[in-house]
Amino acid sequence: MSNKVSQRQVLADIVPVNDTHPKWTEFKFAQVAGGEITAAVEKIYEGGSKHPTVLCAPYEIGDITLTAHMDDDYETSDGGTGLAQKLGSLRPLVGQTYYNINIKTYNCDILEPGVDRVYNDALLVGITEPEGDASSGAPATFSLTFAIQDVSPPSTTATA
Repeated sequence: MSNKVSQRQVLADIVPVNDTHPKWTEFKFAQVAGGEITAAVEKIYEGGSKHPTVLCAPYEIGDITLTAHMDDDYETSDGGTGLAQKLGSLRPLVGQTYYNINIKTYNCDILEPGVDRVYNDALLVGITEPEGDASSGAPATFSLTFAIQDVSPPSTTATA
């Protein structure tokens, strides 16, 4: 039995920090990109030294972009709205609204979530609208980009 994970097993969902912002109940984003963690360092060469002394700095987490296929028929069991309406309500909130991002690694049948990464209080900093091409049959996609403050272990409250 293989413990390898395919990209199709990594899915994300988002939960608004403020209850007045658009909810994405039961919606899973099909693509997750970004979230790299890096730390800037300073290399100091002491007089005559061939090798530097490395001074550490705090780490930073890169923006995360979540992408999904556009489907305006999407509705949730709690009466949620279509994706076009959700995107329309998010446009004026770019740079102003926060979401908790839950990235889960599912089993091969995409039924049971496993390993989680939780990014609390991620600021929505960009929306990429669906593009069109009259000569293409490829699915239209949209993306939401978030600036990340920190990553935490999974919590039962963040995955509501």
